[in-house]
Amino acid sequence: MRNDASRPERLFRAAVSAFCSITRPTRREVAQLEDLTLPLLDFVSIDARRYVAAALSECRIAPAGLISRLADDRIDIAAPLLLRSPLLHDVELIALIGRHGISHARAIARRPGLNPTIAQLIRALEASADAQKSLSMRIPAAPVPQAEPASELAPAAQLSQPVESGTAADEVRDRLREMMIPAAAQLRDPRTMLPDDRNVFSKLRDTALTGNNGFFTTALADALGMNLESVRPITAATGYSLLLSALRSLELPEEQAFLIAAAVFPSQFPHSESIRIFLGRYRALDLDIARERVRSWKLEMVASWINRNAGGARKASLVAENSDSAKRPALVRAS
Repeated sequence: MRNDASRPERLFRAAVSAFCSITRPTRREVAQLEDLTLPLLDFVSIDARRYVAAALSECRIAPAGLISRLADDRIDIAAPLLLRSPLLHDVELIALIGRHGISHARAIARRPGLNPTIAQLIRALEASADAQKSLSMRIPAAPVPQAEPASELAPAAQLSQPVESGTAADEVRDRLREMMIPAAAQLRDPRTMLPDDRNVFSKLRDTALTGNNGFFTTALADALGMNLESVRPITAATGYSLLLSALRSLELPEEQAFLIAAAVFPSQFPHSESIRIFLGRYRALDLDIARERVRSWKLEMVASWINRNAGGARKASLVAENSDSAKRPALVRAS
């Protein structure tokens, strides 16, 4: 089967089709699909990538890394995701427009419920592209003589002025900066900043090399700012997919991340090919995606804590009501 060139593509399509048939996929199934499909993405055809992008375009739960790679592909592949995927947020859409320009922008403009600021940005890009096209059509092929009257050059100057310094485009850029300032401020908030990288790596390395899973879980919980109950599934998993996102969110270099992963999951690296796969996955994992996963873990941690407290409060109120109802007959008899 190693000589079968169609095997990666068939496996790629079958994995995504099986995932889309699951009604409510778990986090483990999402991680398994990402582990399987990302290494195959460079070995499948354009038709396969187009099929997978269309299949995942309406999924509310899907691997974030796979969605990002497909949305960053050529427009005929990325179009379904740009039009419908609920997993692409405003900041990601702006980044895609900045990387790919008007081709991706026109597809994003057709998204339902698009942010008005992004819609205005796309309209400004459309006007700029139309103005540049009109300007290129109006300029003759032969060089314009210097003695030509200024009145004939006026239309070209009027067309080029909105492109270079138009007030509409300036307003759009200013609004985009204002929209992205809160996200940047959140990342730079001192309360959410991580400890010094060297101290984090030292603690994780030393506890991982002890072979005691409890010590490493405690160190990882301190580094991520989470409790032990929320971090325990990361270190108790059968693979290193969850740990990969945690280490990437800490911005550890790939050699440090590999040392920690190999110490925690030594059975996952039986040969040099497994090491190469780990390093490739670590490089391919976007830092923002890893941070978003850790942020979702923290939200789940807070939600579970709130539910527990709410359940305890309800139980206490029921106990109090039962005790009050038990005391009422005695009070009546005493009266």
